[in-house]
Amino acid sequence: MASQLMVDLYDCDEGLLNDLERIRELAGRMIAEIGSEIVEECVHEFQPIGITYIAVITTSHFSIHTWPEYGYAAVDIFSCKEGLPMEIAEKLKEAFGAKRHTVNGFKRDIGGRN
Repeated sequence: MASQLMVDLYDCDEGLLNDLERIRELAGRMIAEIGSEIVEECVHEFQPIGITYIAVITTSHFSIHTWPEYGYAAVDIFSCKEGLPMEIAEKLKEAFGAKRHTVNGFKRDIGGRN
């Protein structure tokens, strides 16, 4: 089995949402929190604002998409490890200075047995 966690962060710190180095550092910390490592990164800075950060990690992938003009960030974590810690959503909320967030998670059936 694998699991996927999707976190929507609202009313975030606009400065962070458009700061590539801070996004990269935050992603590295969160990836380490789930016990994974970065294999490869791809980052795009949109003009005039916004960032997409995607990392292939040793357990699957991690992505952050930001819309500073809306104070919004979307984070997606997919891991082939059994279960992702839900506490990661709270850590992301705190790191982004989000006033509110939603979390959706589900298990992926890799083997097609369920």
